[in-house]
Parts: sequence; structure tokens; C-alpha cells
Amino acid sequence: MPGYLNNPTATAETIDSEGFLHTGDVGYMDQDGDCFIVDRCKELIKVKGFQVAPAELEDLLCGHQSVAAAAVIGIPDERSGEVPKAFIQVQPGLEATPALGTELIAFCASSTSEYKKIAVVEFIETVPKSASGKILRKNLRNL
Repeated sequence: MPGYLNNPTATAETIDSEGFLHTGDVGYMDQDGDCFIVDRCKELIKVKGFQVAPAELEDLLCGHQSVAAAAVIGIPDERSGEVPKAFIQVQPGLEATPALGTELIAFCASSTSEYKKIAVVEFIETVPKSASGKILRKNLRNL
């Protein structure tokens, strides 16, 4: 992309001096050279200066047998800046209990770094998603 039409400011903010296009996406390249986009920079949670990708925690939570769907956002925290909060849709027929919330926090803590730990779990009927299946995190901030 050569730049934004008639908008040199936006072009300068997006394309750096070496010609790299900064999309705002978070991704990685595997050993075969395949590129995977896993999150957006603007959706990152900043915990004590560390960046936490909500998608990473959502994938982890969805690996638990009781979780049908999960969404993670950052919530303000006086000591850490932000901490991860998980919104959980449980599998049909299961009951959302405080004990399950505690279990999910421990489940994530056993597989993540200290700063990525889920601080709060809230159970919801359905994780809000767009028509294309993208989690609507902005809707969760208003709950």
C-alpha cells in the first residue's frame, strides 16, 4: 500500500520509515512461514506494563469442559492498571456457580504467566458476537 489517498498524516501513522505497514493486528509466523492473526493491539490488556492478548485467554478458557464460549476484557485496577476479566457462557445444562468461577480462575492460572491471570469471572447467557463471529468486547464493557 503506498498510503492513504490525500491523507499524509494517516499514512505517516501507519507506514513507518522502513516501509512497514502497521495494521494494529497481533500475529505470529509459524515454522512453515504461515502467518496467523490472533488479536488487535487496541484490544490488548495492559497489566503492569505487560500486554495480554484476550484471544489467548479465551482460547485457554474454551479448553475447559464447562465452557461453551468465553470473552475476556481488561478492567481498571488500581495496582496493575488493568486486569483480565472473563465473561463465560457455560455449556448447556450446566449451572454457573461461584465454585465454577473459582475453578476457571485456577484452570487459567495453571497455564499462564502471573500477569495473565484472570482476576474476575462473570457468567453470561451468551457471549455477544457480530454476524461474522467476532466477539463484541465493547458490549461487555457496558455490563
